[in-house]
Amino acid sequence: MRLFASHEPPLELDACKPCGMVWFDPQEFETVPEGVVAAPDQLILQGREALALYKVQQLAEQARTEDPLPDETWKIIPALFDFPVESDGNPVSRLPWATWSLAVVILIVSLWAFTNLNDVVDRFGLIPAELWRYGGLTTLTSFFLHADFMHLIGNLYFLMIFGDNVEDYLGRGRYLLLILLATLAGDFLHVVAQPASTIPCVGASGGISGVIAFYALKFPRVRLGFLFRYFLYFRWIQIPAWGAFVLWSVLQFGLAFMQLGGFSEVAALAHLGGAAVGVGVWLWQRKVNG
Repeated sequence: MRLFASHEPPLELDACKPCGMVWFDPQEFETVPEGVVAAPDQLILQGREALALYKVQQLAEQARTEDPLPDETWKIIPALFDFPVESDGNPVSRLPWATWSLAVVILIVSLWAFTNLNDVVDRFGLIPAELWRYGGLTTLTSFFLHADFMHLIGNLYFLMIFGDNVEDYLGRGRYLLLILLATLAGDFLHVVAQPASTIPCVGASGGISGVIAFYALKFPRVRLGFLFRYFLYFRWIQIPAWGAFVLWSVLQFGLAFMQLGGFSEVAALAHLGGAAVGVGVWLWQRKVNG
């Protein structure tokens, strides 16, 4: 770095641009004309200030590149159960009454069913070999039933965290229609794949999968946080919604192969059928809105 062009001969100094520090070789400082640079004590003070500023900039840059912890403490709780957390979700313009109402109905019906679960599931669960029981009504009644508390809590969580934004964008009527079509499509794919099965299928995850797919495609850049754990190692990571949906889809395809092979009780085909409707509704919305 060349400084003091008027000095004869020109004085060459060593400087650190990031930290703003300048080094003088032996007897070099004495050759600088008086008044051109500050006194030694002032140089030390300015150097410390520049170094402190550089450290602050380093910390700010590190905070931008690393995944910070959730901004709300309660988000740690679902993360401990491997549920995703919205890190920068979109605010809604109106209260999601349809999502809340649907969640309350699911909660009440499921809790009622838990009092005599086996009998209720046998009567109102979706059985592929008996599809037309009650005129096919079990394709809908099975939506409100769940196998256990964790099954219920998981579906309600995904409905609440993603449903509000989808409802806000589509409107209540089209939002509920999306869930209905996704539920029916999930049931259809499940029945077609295993038409002779006599095992009841219950849960709202087929319809909610349609909501998840639409959310990920409509709000692809919203960041979702996950708590990665490996023994005593914990790390908070964030990925965009579209990336989480890709990973979720890969998982569902793997579970679907296991389901067809008789190695899994998860109705992953119902999830994929519901997600296909979510993708279709998103494509239709793009075409309608230009």
